[in-house]
Parts: sequence; structure tokens; C-alpha cells
Amino acid sequence: MRGSAPEDVKRTPRSALRRSATAVAAAALLLPLVSAAPSAGAGQPGPDALQRAFTDAAARFHVPRSVLLGVSYLESRWDGHSGAPSVSGGYGPMHLTDARTALSSVVQEFSGAGEDPRGDSSRARRTVHADRAKPTVPAELPARLRTLPLAAKLTGLPAAKLRTDPAANVLGGAALLAAEQRKLGLGTSADPAKWYAAVAHYAGEDDTKGGAVFADEVYDVMRSGQARTTDAGQRVTLAAAPGLTADSAQAKRIGKGATAGRAATAGQATRPECPSSVACESVPAPYEEFGDGDYGNHDKADRPRDQRVDAIVIHDTEGSWETSLRLVQDPTYVSWHYTIRSSDGLIAQHVPTKDVAWHAGNWYINSHSVGIEHEGFLAAPDAWYTEAMYRTSARLVRYLSHKYDVPLDRQHILGHDNVPGTTTATIGGMHTDPGPYWDWDHYFKLLGEPFVRDAGPWGGLVTIRPDYDANKPVYTDCEKAGTTCAPHGSAAVRLHTAPREDAPLVSDIGQSPDGHAATTGVNDTGARATTGQQYAVAGRSGDWTAIWYLGQKAWFHNPDDEPTAVDTEGLIATPKRGRADIPVYGRAYPEKAAYPAGVPVQDVSPLPYKLAAGQKYAIGERMRGEYFYAPTFDVSKHTVVRGKDVYYEIQLGHRVGYVRAADVNVRSSDS
Repeated sequence: MRGSAPEDVKRTPRSALRRSATAVAAAALLLPLVSAAPSAGAGQPGPDALQRAFTDAAARFHVPRSVLLGVSYLESRWDGHSGAPSVSGGYGPMHLTDARTALSSVVQEFSGAGEDPRGDSSRARRTVHADRAKPTVPAELPARLRTLPLAAKLTGLPAAKLRTDPAANVLGGAALLAAEQRKLGLGTSADPAKWYAAVAHYAGEDDTKGGAVFADEVYDVMRSGQARTTDAGQRVTLAAAPGLTADSAQAKRIGKGATAGRAATAGQATRPECPSSVACESVPAPYEEFGDGDYGNHDKADRPRDQRVDAIVIHDTEGSWETSLRLVQDPTYVSWHYTIRSSDGLIAQHVPTKDVAWHAGNWYINSHSVGIEHEGFLAAPDAWYTEAMYRTSARLVRYLSHKYDVPLDRQHILGHDNVPGTTTATIGGMHTDPGPYWDWDHYFKLLGEPFVRDAGPWGGLVTIRPDYDANKPVYTDCEKAGTTCAPHGSAAVRLHTAPREDAPLVSDIGQSPDGHAATTGVNDTGARATTGQQYAVAGRSGDWTAIWYLGQKAWFHNPDDEPTAVDTEGLIATPKRGRADIPVYGRAYPEKAAYPAGVPVQDVSPLPYKLAAGQKYAIGERMRGEYFYAPTFDVSKHTVVRGKDVYYEIQLGHRVGYVRAADVNVRSSDS
């Protein structure tokens, strides 16, 4: 998702003073790209063509233009994505769904040994078979996944045109809204307030819970207004209507349906932990024994009373909503706390947040985090994330942040691709989702914590923040090895060994012990810095900035006229004076003396990276060594081991790492 850069304001980092291989398969959705616009030249539409299309469609089907624009913004932010479908099979600015057509072209490939989702070396590896994650196509698709065929019938336009022509797609969306208004027995009205129920049903008449929240978000968009340039260069504006409210009778009717549905679902299990502003249901993950001393698919705990929750991990499902819910209910599979649906942002909770889900591949992080899966595919740039999903996710994360006092910054809101390997042996198998196409800048604006400049060059740190729309580095290996991914906005910048474009990319010795440079592969995180991550400045040369990264200087293009990072300040860790270098760890485990009898001592094994004297790394968290021992289904044997050793979480590379407080000096980056 995209957004204009916010006005820079002064902020103090909240994290600075806090005390404190088989696995889920990495699959790729391969969807055909069909050009949605004529070739460059005389036939190229003008930059206001899409705005006119909304005006024309509104007039033809007697739908208020603001309603049409609001629905489209929440579905796609008015982007056409070159005619490629979203993960839920939605096409074009109006997200007209034709999931059977979209899924017919899905190819899944599995690569790498994968990670052990538990990431706990004290237990047998949790083996997950890749073929379980293959997509399933139900014999009868729900209404929310087949709106495009109905739009074709209502408009008389071919389905192919609705998929690839933005103007036709907008007509199809207007026809659907008008049809819903008629079906509900509501007359045509020029008053946007009178379209609330039709908007709620647009998201999928089979689900009143998601529809009510979808409608609330659409009306919020109409009240605030929006303006942006789309991925096809179209300028679209929705004027603000701050006094707009939905028709009270319609809102009450839809709201009652949503509440009833949520209560009925919740009555079958623990009521889901979600803010009141979202649609949330309970789809419990099983906690049960199934033989040979094994059980699934999470661990009982009592957080935060016996353990801090200091991170929220963002994932993508690498599969459909239906497939993901099927898998998380399998006791022999793995688990996560929440899944969010693409089409309307519906949330399903699977594991209570007090319990530990097996989702991140690192037991230390699992035991201190909440994991949220988003319906999507990291290696399919045009299998896009909807605005409805981004917004619902942001509401959930704000709620969890408040509940557990988790700071809203990139040291605590991690991608799965920011989670470190537990040991040298596990680095290569760690997952790489949500990947370079997740729009962290837009996401943090929705969280209410935009990334801003709060210092000059003297601040000593930079926060990565490229313009997502304009930043389109070449990625490879989306469809298969050696192929080039479709051009697309990205949250990541490339890191070089010298301040020039033709310099080799830096090397990640954890992934390439032979010292080979990182690649442009979409799953290769070895030379990548992503929006929101903070790094200590190691040098500047013209339009280039160097940062300390994996024990080396790493350069990225950062011109003054189109900056890809903003200056900031905070706390940094640097090796103690007299130390030639210090080790880095993938988990903050306690010292040997802290373990009681009966609890096996966990190795504190350093990663292959060395931080040399004079290098500096941004600090995200301070914590004492801790290990949650949960070896059996019998919770009476669960033990939390706490040590005296203190650690700091640092921004090591693309992933975080941990250093011992005894090995570093901590100071302000501007000193």
C-alpha cells in the first residue's frame, strides 16, 4: 500500500528506555500478468481517466460517486495492479472477485529446508509437510469470492474486460452496489448515508461480521477524504465529508447481524481478543495429545504474568484463508494467534494471547510474541494486500500494543523475515515473509506512528523510508529461479559494498559462509534494509549513506532530492573498549547457573557474525536472559528460567540479534 510522506515531527523513541529443514512451506503464487492499459503512445489514458470513470459509472448506475470511490479505496486504494488478482481473487480498482479463475493459475513451489516453527532445540523438530499447504478450491465458492461473474451479467461486459480494464471494472462495481441496494429494498438515493447496507453487503453477503466493519471503514474514508496517484499514474481524489454518518436504521440492522454472528461463534470457544471496531471470530487451534509423546499445536502459558510479551510478528499465510484455517486446526501442524482475511479484513483468533503459538521459528521470540498471519504471498507482488486487511490489522496491533505495552516501532513490530535464526545451523532455513512488498510505511501510518525525521545528520541513526511507489528494485525468482519479478513498489533498499550502483551487494555470512555476495532473489534478505528499521550511520559519500550491517559497512543510495531514509537519534550499542570484537546471539537465553535441576541447560550459541571495535548498532530492547521450558503436554512441568545475564536486542542486519550487556557500551547515538 502507498501514502504520501508525513510532515516530520519531533519524537522520542519509546523503546530506548524499556527495561526489559521442514516447516510451514514457503510457497509462491504465480499469477499471469495482463496489461490493464494500452501501450504507451496515443492510446495511453490521461492521468484523470480513472477519476472520470468513477464519475461516469456513478451516473450510469445512480450510485453516489463518493460511495463508489470509498469502496474502491478500501479494496485497492484505486490501484489496478495491471489486471492481476489479489490473493482472494479480486481484480481491479473495485476488487471484483473471480477466485476460481485466479486459483486455476496458482502454482506452488517449495524451496529450502525450512525452519522448525517452534525453534526449540530441547524438543524434537516439528516436521511440517509442504503438500498440506496446497490451496484448495471449494466446490461452491462463497459469494464474496465470485462477484465478478455477477458484475459481467449486470453490465453485459465480458469477464476478461472487467478483469483488465479499470474503467470497466469500476462500472462493474457500481452495478454490484446498485443491485445490492435494490435487493435490500432500498430506493436509489443521492445521499451517501443511505448506502450503508449495500456497502456492507459488497464485501460479501455471506458474512455480516466482515461486512459491517467493511462499511464502517468505507464511511470513515469518506469522512476523512483521500487523494493519491495510483500505480498506473492516475490522479484520484475523494473529497472529505466530515459530517457524514450512515443511515441509523441501516447501521443498526447490519450492526445487530454482526454482533449476533460474532457472539454465536464466540460461544463455541473462548471469546476472541479483539478491539470492538473489527469483525473477529474464534477458530481455535487444538491443544491435544496424539501419541508418541507429541502434542499440538501450541503451548499453554500465563503471559504476561510469567513472561513479557514484547513483540508482535507480522506474517503472510502463503496460502488462502480457507487453507490457512484448515491447517491451524490440525494438531499435527503449527499455530499462530490470528489470521486476517484479505477480502474484508475479517479476523480469526486461534490461540489465546496468553499462550505460546509456534509461528516464528525461534523459541525465544515465540515465547515473547504474538503472531498474526495475513492472507497473502510474498513472492507474488501483484497478489496484493487489500486496504481492508491493512486497516483491520493495524487496529488489532494497536489493541495488542495497548494490552501488552508493546511499543509501536520496528524493533517490536517485526516481520517474520526479521526474526533471527537460533543458531548458525538454522539461519538458512528461516522464513522470509511478509517480504519486500509489504508496505511498512503505510502500515505504520495506519498505526498512528509514522516514520519521521527527528534529528539532523548529527543524530547518528537513520530510519529506512523509501517512497514505496517509486522504489522498484529488481527482484528475481518469483516464478522460478532466474526469472525477474514483475516491477512493483517495495519497502526495501539494496545494500552495496561501496557507494555506487555497480558495487557488489554485501554478503551475509550466515547465509553464505563462503562469503558470496547476496543476490536479488525475492527471498534473499542478506543485503536488504526495510522501511522503519533503524541503523547506525557508518559514513556518507555524496548521494550514498553507509550503515553498520552484519559486522560490515553497507551502502545504500540516499539522495537529498529523493531520500530513502530519514535522520533520527536513539540508543546504540558498541563493543566495549579493549574488545577487538564481540559475539551476537539469536536468542537471549540465561546463563548455565540459572537452570534448576530437571531443566536441561540450553546452549548460548553465538551466530557467525562478529561486531568489531568501533561499530555501532541501534538498540530496540533490554531484557534479562529467559527460557520457557515446555517439553510436554503436562503443564505442571512447564518452567520459566530467568538468569542474571542482561541482553540488548539490536538491529543486526535485516534480522534482529542479541548482544550481552557485559560486552557492550550503551550511549546516545548523537554523542
